[in-house]
Amino acid sequence: MSSAFDSLFEGNLLLKALHDDDRALLGPHLERHHYAKGDTLFSAGSAVSAISFPCEQTVATLVIAMQDGRSAETATIGREGAVGGVVSNGCLPASTHAVVQIGGPVLRMEATRLQEAKRRSATLRNLFTRYSDCLLAQVLQSVACNALHPIEARCLRWLLTLQDRIGADTLPITHELLAAMLGVQRTYLTRIRRTLQQQGLIEVGRGRITILNRTSLENAACECHGNVKRHFETVLGAVYGPKGHLLKVRPPEDAREARSLALASMTEKADR
Repeated sequence: MSSAFDSLFEGNLLLKALHDDDRALLGPHLERHHYAKGDTLFSAGSAVSAISFPCEQTVATLVIAMQDGRSAETATIGREGAVGGVVSNGCLPASTHAVVQIGGPVLRMEATRLQEAKRRSATLRNLFTRYSDCLLAQVLQSVACNALHPIEARCLRWLLTLQDRIGADTLPITHELLAAMLGVQRTYLTRIRRTLQQQGLIEVGRGRITILNRTSLENAACECHGNVKRHFETVLGAVYGPKGHLLKVRPPEDAREARSLALASMTEKADR
């Protein structure tokens, strides 16, 4: 694998976890783009013809919009994952909007190219199946949290999830963005932020929120963030740093076994 391909895969943990032969299947089809905050990767109802891999500190969210103009976040995706037809064969209608919340580089490829690569590689298929399961777990936990937990807990869950993906104490999010992601009015969110600030959990600045103590924030949050984190660790082999930052994705052993079986099968066919 060339050094050019190596540097291409560095920014996204899911791509970085691939074996060299799997990288060779995807590398020629990846194109690097730069997206600004607020850019749309795809809209609800449109055909999802491309897979997007956020890189470095780029973050996208899957958002459900209602007829009355309100919206709510269902999943937050950063350098650990992918946005688009990861499970489907591509070009199927999207059920959500995918919006860039923190701008930066994104690698994109045609969904049909990924599906072809998955058909050719058991380890690639295994890794993306595991990631898809983790993304679904995040969405389902978000649904439960939104239905059962108070807004303070939902706010803390969202802040922790975002910090995991950008690896910084200071989160570049505005009052308007946070209100939109939580599906609440700005005036209501103002009271929530003031309460969290008085508890010494966060510090609010212009266009940013700083997490003052990660451990205290985790202790004050509901179990939802921790449940999703453990699922990522168990299913995807995610490794987290001391401040919650997602450091790497390590394909579980059975993914490597699947690769060995695939290679053995190819060798057996060649011997015939």
